[in-house]
Amino acid sequence: MLIAKRILQAGRLRRVPPHFSWIDHQLVRADYLRRAEAKAWALYLVLVSVGDEHGLSYYGERSLGRLLSLSVEEVSAARRQLEAAGVIAYEAPLYQVLALEERR
Repeated sequence: MLIAKRILQAGRLRRVPPHFSWIDHQLVRADYLRRAEAKAWALYLVLVSVGDEHGLSYYGERSLGRLLSLSVEEVSAARRQLEAAGVIAYEAPLYQVLALEERR
C-alpha cells in the first residue's frame, strides 16, 4: 500500500538557505553513513551547519566538543573518521565539508 505524502505544517516548509545547502542525500544513497560512527556524523552535521558557502569553518576542537558534549579526543577521532570517509578535509585549524561523490 502506497502512503500518500502530505504537508504537515505548511507554515514551516524548509527552503534552501541562501548561505548554504541541505545535507546531501548521497550520504544515504552512496552508503556514506556506514563509513563512520554516529559521533562522527554529529560532527559532520555541525560542520555543515557552521560552514560558509564553500563548506569552510574554523571551529576548534574544544568548541566543537562543547557543542557536541564530546572530549577533545572524541572530536579528533570523529574528524579522522570523516576524513577517512572522504566527506571532509582538515588542515588545522580549517575544516572543509567536501562535495559527495555519486554512488558508482
